[in-house]
Amino acid sequence: MIDHATIERIIDTAEIADVVSDFVSLRKRGVNLLGLCPFHNEKTPSFTVSPAKGIFKCFGCGKGGNSVNFIMEHENLTYPEALKWLAKKYHIDVVEEEDSEEQKQQKDERESMMIVSAFAQKFFIRCLWDNNEGRTIGLGYFRERSFRDDILKKFEIGFAPDGQSPFTEAAQKEGYRIDYLEKTGLTIKRDNWVRDRFAGRVMFPIHNLAGRVIAFGGRILKDDKNTAKYLNSPESEIYHKSKVLYGIFHAKREIARNEKCYLVEGYTDVLSMHQAGIENVVASSGTALTKDQIRLINRFTTNITIIYDGDTAGIKASLRGIDLILEEGMNVKVLPLPDGEDPDSFAKKMGAGGFQQYIKENETDFIQFKTRLLLKEIENDPMAKALLISDVIRSVAVIPDNITRSVYIKECSKLLNVDEETLYTEIRKQKSKQTEDFRKKEIRESAKEFVSSETEPKKHITGFLVEELEFLRFLMKYCKAPLFEVEGENPHETEIVKAGNFMINELENDDLVSENYLFQIIFSEVKENLDNESFDPWKHFIHHLNSDVSKLATDLLSERFQESKRWNKAGAYTEKEEDILDLLIPKIVFEYKHRKIRFMLENIEKKINEAATANDFDRVIEEQSKYMNLKRVEKFISDKLGNRAFI
Repeated sequence: MIDHATIERIIDTAEIADVVSDFVSLRKRGVNLLGLCPFHNEKTPSFTVSPAKGIFKCFGCGKGGNSVNFIMEHENLTYPEALKWLAKKYHIDVVEEEDSEEQKQQKDERESMMIVSAFAQKFFIRCLWDNNEGRTIGLGYFRERSFRDDILKKFEIGFAPDGQSPFTEAAQKEGYRIDYLEKTGLTIKRDNWVRDRFAGRVMFPIHNLAGRVIAFGGRILKDDKNTAKYLNSPESEIYHKSKVLYGIFHAKREIARNEKCYLVEGYTDVLSMHQAGIENVVASSGTALTKDQIRLINRFTTNITIIYDGDTAGIKASLRGIDLILEEGMNVKVLPLPDGEDPDSFAKKMGAGGFQQYIKENETDFIQFKTRLLLKEIENDPMAKALLISDVIRSVAVIPDNITRSVYIKECSKLLNVDEETLYTEIRKQKSKQTEDFRKKEIRESAKEFVSSETEPKKHITGFLVEELEFLRFLMKYCKAPLFEVEGENPHETEIVKAGNFMINELENDDLVSENYLFQIIFSEVKENLDNESFDPWKHFIHHLNSDVSKLATDLLSERFQESKRWNKAGAYTEKEEDILDLLIPKIVFEYKHRKIRFMLENIEKKINEAATANDFDRVIEEQSKYMNLKRVEKFISDKLGNRAFI
């Protein structure tokens, strides 16, 4: 582990403009530098570097951070690896602290599981190519399906011999411990009974981004209805299936180069597309697409084309994944295949040139795909058409970018023959529902307590509210700014109250500090440093060791957020933020309190209903008393805010 003093030296030395200019051509624009973003394909520069703040921010794809974050994103490195990369650039000797016994044990366990998985990979490869059973059954299966040897070797395909425990016996003979064989899921152990999990299956090793094997997928070759055709490694310390995509290691370079990722369902789909010359392809491995998997793709491109089977199940899988991709602000297309075909069979049938031509001619925007698909089912039924419109608009409503959303609304208007204003009205309904659903989720999350351990609280991240983000932005940016004067202890003396003191005291006095762990980190660290004259909140949080804090601070302190639209709306204010802090900060604090109290009221309403259902009238009276007190506070805050209407 790199010691803290070395980390600080690296961060202080690594000038953001110097680091970025190694990869991006930058030109001066005012106090900042501007260039074409290296993380997405753009013709008009939207990538900004601020030497004064030590951050970069792309207003096209949204990526941002400090010099360490840039190297992590650009070179696909971990935080320690990025620090070492920068240390090498600036000729800084890296001093590493000795890990604690617990850290050593955790590292040793992970590394032992990696080593066991690497042994298994080599064992299965040998069994496929050098073992009679493997060549006859395993290799015979792939040859029958027309897979070339170079593709099988590229993906390190193997074969697990049949029998109770030939692999486990071979591993133990080589000195590998049974507990690590069990933890990786390669071996199943029950008291004195041991067997191989993947016996008699062809093996697809699953690699992480660095190319190390972390898990396996195995396909049975026997015709047995009682046995699953495909079997994956169980979740482990090194493998979390919701965060992994099959083929990402082999595809990442081509995804970034082509600015597109093809998403398929199975292992053989990936192999066949590589064989057809299409290498920017990954698979969800038969599991429902997750946000973590989408964000993994988003590290290399914002463009995804979904290719699933041409049957009904495949089409429904496409539709399920679309909204998740749109929510992440990514561009999604769909490639419908002929009925009865899957990417594996179709790639072999069409060949390299034919499949690529088919993609070019049939790749469809998600709106056209979804609308035309659903239009086939409604015929002339007005009610069915109304439901279709709601379904399509539900997908459009999750798109975070306003301009992109408006383009799709125009497209929907043409395809559905519906007036644009009608669609905008439906969008507003959907957005309102999403907001309400989000608020309910926040209430559920806020009811959870942090589970403490001996070292630190359990970190659970809930979604931020607008009011929370605005509170944090002003707290970080203006915590040291003078806000107003108050009477001092001595007559005719006044004291200056700083913005940070006011904001922190207001929340703590009413016990309304957010449960969001990122909010708590920033809140507590500002509080600790209110009297520290050398404390620079920008530098402190932008270069924070917690990457989530660093990224959040970069977003909140970057130029786009310098002047919130909320304060300019309808010409409400024309002054600069810093000139009217005495108006803005109390308003922000009261808006935050108002939203927080609304959550608390809804939570109490739920408790009252539960108590009434259980005929616990003492508890009903107790909760009603709390409710009435909070309602009085809510009215007081609403009056302070000028009786604003809240949604």
